[in-house]
Amino acid sequence: MEKFLKRKEPSSSGISSGISQPSSTSSMPMEIDLNDLPWDPSERKKITEYHPNQRDEIRRKYLIRGPCQPRGHDFPRTKGRRFCPSWFDQYDSFAKQGASDAFVTEGFNSWNKTDRFGRHVGDVSSFHNRALKNCEDLMRQDQSIAVAFHKQTDIIKNEHRIRLNASIDAIRYLLNGALPFRGHDESEKSFYRGNFLELIKLIRERDETVRNVTLQNAPGNNQMVAPSIQKDIVDCFAQEILKSTFEEIGDDVFGLLVDESSDVSKKEQMAVVLRYVTCGVVKERFVGLVHSAIESLFAEYGLSLTKVRGQGYDGASNMRGEFNGLKALIMNENKSAYYVHCFAHQLQLVIVAVAKKHHGAVNFFELLSVLMNVVCASCKRKDMLIESQKEKVEKAIGSGEIETGSGLNQELSLVRAGDTRWGSHYKTLLRLVDLFPCVIEVLQYVENSCDNSTSVWQARGVHIYLKSYDFVFYLHLMLHILGVTNSLSQALQKKDQDILNAISLVKITKEKLQEFRVDGFEPLLEKVSSFCGKYDIETVNMEDDYVDPKRRRHKTNITHRHYYEYDCFNTVMDMQIQEFGDRFSEASSELILCMAALNPRDLFCDFDRSKLLKLSEFYPDDFSSAERMSFDHELGLYISSVQEDERFAKLKGISDLARVMVEKRKHATFPLVYRLLKLALVLPVATASVERCFSAMKLVKSDLRNRIADDFLNGCVICAIEREALAQMYPRPHWAHTNLRQFWAEARLLKHAAQGRSPRTSRMRPQGSNSEKRRDREKGKRGWGGWVTSSKESVWESQWNKTQSSSAVYPMNLMASRDHRVAWAADGLRN
Repeated sequence: MEKFLKRKEPSSSGISSGISQPSSTSSMPMEIDLNDLPWDPSERKKITEYHPNQRDEIRRKYLIRGPCQPRGHDFPRTKGRRFCPSWFDQYDSFAKQGASDAFVTEGFNSWNKTDRFGRHVGDVSSFHNRALKNCEDLMRQDQSIAVAFHKQTDIIKNEHRIRLNASIDAIRYLLNGALPFRGHDESEKSFYRGNFLELIKLIRERDETVRNVTLQNAPGNNQMVAPSIQKDIVDCFAQEILKSTFEEIGDDVFGLLVDESSDVSKKEQMAVVLRYVTCGVVKERFVGLVHSAIESLFAEYGLSLTKVRGQGYDGASNMRGEFNGLKALIMNENKSAYYVHCFAHQLQLVIVAVAKKHHGAVNFFELLSVLMNVVCASCKRKDMLIESQKEKVEKAIGSGEIETGSGLNQELSLVRAGDTRWGSHYKTLLRLVDLFPCVIEVLQYVENSCDNSTSVWQARGVHIYLKSYDFVFYLHLMLHILGVTNSLSQALQKKDQDILNAISLVKITKEKLQEFRVDGFEPLLEKVSSFCGKYDIETVNMEDDYVDPKRRRHKTNITHRHYYEYDCFNTVMDMQIQEFGDRFSEASSELILCMAALNPRDLFCDFDRSKLLKLSEFYPDDFSSAERMSFDHELGLYISSVQEDERFAKLKGISDLARVMVEKRKHATFPLVYRLLKLALVLPVATASVERCFSAMKLVKSDLRNRIADDFLNGCVICAIEREALAQMYPRPHWAHTNLRQFWAEARLLKHAAQGRSPRTSRMRPQGSNSEKRRDREKGKRGWGGWVTSSKESVWESQWNKTQSSSAVYPMNLMASRDHRVAWAADGLRN
C-alpha cells in the first residue's frame, strides 16, 4: 500500500499539543543488535516499547538464551530470608533478576507455598499452557503464518528457475543480434507475437521441461514475460558488461572518446567510449549514451575526471570550443587530459577540402552526384544496370577475358558517396570504373525513353561529361589519391591503434603523395589513354593548344600538357600535401615528439632518455618528484635490458611493446616505463569506435522502434556493441547465472528499500534454523555489487541455496548509483 500512498508525517502542531506517536509504530524500525539485548530481566524494556516487526525476533532471542539463573550471585536478604538458588534445579524455567529481589515483574516470595506453581500451570487451556504453546510455535518458524505464506517447495523453485532462464536465454539472443523484442499483436490469438514470445515458444517446443512451466502453463502472475521483466533483464546484462569494463579499468587512467548524433526520433545524445590499457592490451569499450552532462555518467559509475589522460572528438565546435566546449571544461579540471583531434576525421577533411577548392575537382564530384541521382533514381534503372552488367560478364566469360571462381564476378551497384562516410568516395570511384559501360547504357536509355525533361537533360549532360577526356583524367587522379589515403583510413579506424603508429602512417602517406607528385604524371597519362581507348573516348594531343571550354574564343597560350600537368595535377597534389601538413599538426607537438622516444622499432633507435624524462613532466599527477628522480636510473636499466633481449627485436610499435612487456613480466621490473607506455597508449587516435556505436544505435532504434525508452535503448546498445563481453557471461550452470541472479536480487532489495518496505526475497528462499541464519549473516561482507558471502558466493546463490534472516540487508552503496536504473516493479516475480 505504501507504494501508492505516502505516509503522512506528524505535524508540528500535533507535537506541541502533546499528541505524540509511539516509537513502536514508526514505519522504519530502528536497527537493534540482538546480541546486545540485556540478559537481566530487571534491565529489559517492555516488549511493547519495540517496533511490532521486531518483537518476535526479540522474544526468540531471549528464548534461545534461556532463563536468567545467576547461581553464584549474592541475593539480598529481606526479613532474614533470601532466594535460594536450589529452586533453579527444581524449577528450571525460573528467571531471577540480578539487580532486584524478584524473578518476574511483581515477584514471588511465598516459597513455603510452592504448590501454587502447580495451580498456576493449570489444565491444558490455562493461560500458562497457552503461553507455553505460543512460545513453542514462535520457536518453530516453519509453522509460522509468515513462513507458511511464503514457503515454497523445491518443485515451485525449480519451475521459477526454468522460466527465468528461458527468458534470459531468449533476451540474450535478441540483444546479441540487436533485434526488437515486442510485436504489434502479442495476444494469444496472434500468429506472430513478437520475437521474444516466439523465441520462448521455440524453446518450449524443443524442451518438454520448459514447456510444462512456461506461458499458459505458468501462474498468471509469474510468467516472466512481461515487458517490465524484459527491460529489467536487459538492464542486468548491461550492468554486468559495464561492471566488467570498470573492473578492468580499476583505479587506472583512461582516455575519453565522445561524439554526438541524433537518432530517428531527432533526439540528440552523446556516445561515450573509454580507452584504456589492461594487461598490455589497448581496449576501447562503450559505456553508454548520455543525454545531459558527461559528469553525471562519471558520478553514476564512480569514475573521476582526474583519471582522464586523453580526449578525442570529431572536431565539432561544441566538443572542442576554446571557452565553452567539452575539451576546455575537462582541461580546467585536469591539465593532463590532452586533446587529440580524430585522425580519421582530419583525413576526411583533407579529401573534402580538395573537392571544395579546386574547380576541376569540384565539377567532377558535383557531376558525380548528379550521376547517382539519375542512375539510382528508380528501381527500374538499377535493374537495368544489373542486367547490363550480367550480360557483359557472361560475354567476357565466353570470350575468356575474365575467369570464373568463388567470389569472382559478383553483382555490383553504384554507391553514393558522403562527406562523413570514410572511404565512401574511393568505393564509389572503383564501382564507376567497373560499371562504366553499363552506366553509359543506362544514361542513353534515360535520354531516349524518359518523359521527364529534367531527367533527360541531366542524363544528357552527365553522358557528355563521362565521355570526355577531362572526366577520365580526374577519375584516375582522384582514384589514385583516394587509394593511397584509403589504406591510412582503414588503419586509423582500428581500436588498438596507437598515436605514434598513426603519426608514422600519416608521414608515410604524405611521402607517397609527394613521390606521386614528382613521378606520377606520365604513368597517370598512360592509364587515362588506356581507359579512353577501351571505351572509345576521344583523347587529346598534349602538344596542342588548350582551349578553355567556357571561353573558346579566348587564347590561353598553354598546351594541354601544361594545363593537365600544372593546372590540374600539380595543383591538386599540392593542395593534398598542404592539407596533410595543416590538418595533422599533432606530429610536431612537443608531447608527440617526446613520445616518439618510446618507439621500439629498429632496436629502439629513437630512444632518448632526455625526451622521456621530459615526457614524465607532462603528467605531474602520475609521477612524483621522487619517482622522476629514480626514473632516470630505471631508463638506463630498461634500455640495456630490452636491447639485449631478442624478443624485443621485431616490435612494430608501442602497442606491441606494452603487450610483450606484460608477457615477459618486465612491466613489474620497470613499472615507471610501463606507466609511461600506458599514458601514451590511452591517447585516442580516432573516434571510429564511437561512430560504430551510432551505427548500432540505428539498428536498435529504427523507424519501427522510434518510441523506445532511453534506459532500454542504452541497455540494448551496450549489449549490441560489446558482444564479446556479452558472450563471456556464458557458458553458465544449467539453472543459474551467478552474476545476473546476483544483480537481480540486489535490484529487488533496492526497489523495496526505496519504497520503505520489507523485501519479498523471503518468497524466493527456503527457510532454515536461526543458527544457520545467524551464521550466514555473521559471515557476510560487502562487495562491489552489494552483499556477498566470505566464500565469494553471489548474493543470489546465498539467498537461494542458504538462508538469511528476515531482516533485509540493503546495499546502500548501490542505491546511490543504480536505483533509478533498476526499477524492479515486477510483481509477477512473486511465487
